[in-house]
Amino acid sequence: MNGKENDMKTAVKTSLKTPMNNIIAVICLLALCLPASAFTEQEVDKNEQAQKYLAGTWTLLAAPEIRTDGSRGETFGPNPQGLLIIDGTGRYSLQIYKSERPKFAAGDKRKGTEAEYRAAALDTSSHYGRCFIDTERNVLVFRIEHASFSNWDGSEQARQFELKADVLSYRVPAGASGNGTTAISTWKKLH
Repeated sequence: MNGKENDMKTAVKTSLKTPMNNIIAVICLLALCLPASAFTEQEVDKNEQAQKYLAGTWTLLAAPEIRTDGSRGETFGPNPQGLLIIDGTGRYSLQIYKSERPKFAAGDKRKGTEAEYRAAALDTSSHYGRCFIDTERNVLVFRIEHASFSNWDGSEQARQFELKADVLSYRVPAGASGNGTTAISTWKKLH
């Protein structure tokens, strides 16, 4: 060690020997740590509260869509059926079905007609994975593990949402469907 390094170590040791310097050092450390800790706890609390409120069983109220020309449509018919179940950790399962779907004439899904297969694919939407509210961006995020529309497998989709009392409404972005429409899903929490 050279003389300069020895002088610095001696100066640091000497400065920490006085009780007043130790108190000041502790106060400075606390001043730096406490606000960050409090902020982190507030964010965690906010996210946990949002997640707790999402948890439960939701029934579908409506599922209209807005087409690229601005007109409205009902891909799933006038009275779509659906269920969204979210557990306390954010695991979810979602199913939406057209109100009236044709039955397979043969009674066997392996022996359907082209029209029956088309209706089976287009008249349903289902996916599961994890979901949560991103309180920083104010969006509902679906981390989709698997979906009936396989292009969604492994994707993460952020959706603008509104949560009023026991009604949750969100918009599926136009790019997600692949056809340019924006779907709107509205759910009511069951008690």
